[in-house]
Amino acid sequence: MSLFRRRTAPLAQAGGEVRGAARVDRRTKDLVRRLAPGDIAIIDHVDIDRVAAEGLVAAKPAAVLNAAKSISGRYPNLGPSILIEAGIPLIDDLGPDVMTIRDGAWVDIDGGEVATNGRLVSEGTPQDAASIDAALEEAREGLSNQLQLFAANTMEYLEKERNLLFDGIGVPQVRTRIAGRHALIVVRGYHYREDLVALQPYMKEFRPVLVGVDGGADALLEQGWKPDLIVGDMDSVSDTALRSGAEIVVHAYRDGRAPGLDRVKELGLDGVVFPAVGTSEDVAMLLVDDMGADVIVAVGTHGTLIEFLDKGRAGMASTFLTRLRVGSKLIDAKGVSRLYRHRISNWQIAWLIGAGVTAIVASMAATSAGHVFLGLIGARFDDVVSWFSRLFGGG
Repeated sequence: MSLFRRRTAPLAQAGGEVRGAARVDRRTKDLVRRLAPGDIAIIDHVDIDRVAAEGLVAAKPAAVLNAAKSISGRYPNLGPSILIEAGIPLIDDLGPDVMTIRDGAWVDIDGGEVATNGRLVSEGTPQDAASIDAALEEAREGLSNQLQLFAANTMEYLEKERNLLFDGIGVPQVRTRIAGRHALIVVRGYHYREDLVALQPYMKEFRPVLVGVDGGADALLEQGWKPDLIVGDMDSVSDTALRSGAEIVVHAYRDGRAPGLDRVKELGLDGVVFPAVGTSEDVAMLLVDDMGADVIVAVGTHGTLIEFLDKGRAGMASTFLTRLRVGSKLIDAKGVSRLYRHRISNWQIAWLIGAGVTAIVASMAATSAGHVFLGLIGARFDDVVSWFSRLFGGG
């Protein structure tokens, strides 16, 4: 029997009614850090992007309730499909009332209806694979408008940051030695865990400068690597990472305001301020490029058109122009892991040959036949030495 006034279509992924403790936050990336399996995630996220969806999937909520439209039609965003494929129910377009639910309150979901304490709070649209596919097909028709907005935003960003992009004016000096080295920039984005695992041989051989962009510093620590630099606005990096001994570069607003610097100082640490309009991952790339890095390897960053659009118009232009600036230095982590093969040096080959010869000699010395054979080799070696002595000694 329905819990509420009337029953809508059942949740396609839920198999009936769903109940769980509410976790409420307008910022999805903040919410996933405190989500526990079985919780109900309540967000206000227009066009759920891939990174947000993967974070939600990893947290294993019982359902995701979105006050906004998960697919607005601006472009075919990837997040909703990821949630549905993972079997997580998604209720869409619930409106602002759903954000009034108290954090930790028990929430009941039946179809598109959401209630707490027996009171109906909001009604939305349950999504399934068919509805997501239909919405994405409509969104693909809006790509041309987004590209026009992208072009306009690019020109606006170029006007604001021409001195930084072309002349490096405003890039701070850092203590970390970067010139002539590889730089590995880690963003906690697309498939960053898989990429870091695949890059382990490369990292051990080349020992690149390790740059964590906010939470990317924690990603490095999780894999057993200590970051050399942490770059970002410090809103999603742990205290542990900040205290790891890495040099800290705080991404500030263009007017110099740096809210992240207050957190760094509260921990008793020092930080360098880098004012720039772009995103933190772009700031990291500009920094290592200006400091003379030979190669820049990017982990978890944005590369395809849809990934650029996932950043929103505010971030697209800086990302695009930054990649034009760093040019041929920039390599995606997936390209490195596919092309890189661990190289064996000459001394390693010599060591292997020596070890093999030693093993053969030792095994031969353990037998009577081996003793005879080694004695013959020794006698022959003495003959060769005597011959050289007579040849050069004149005897």
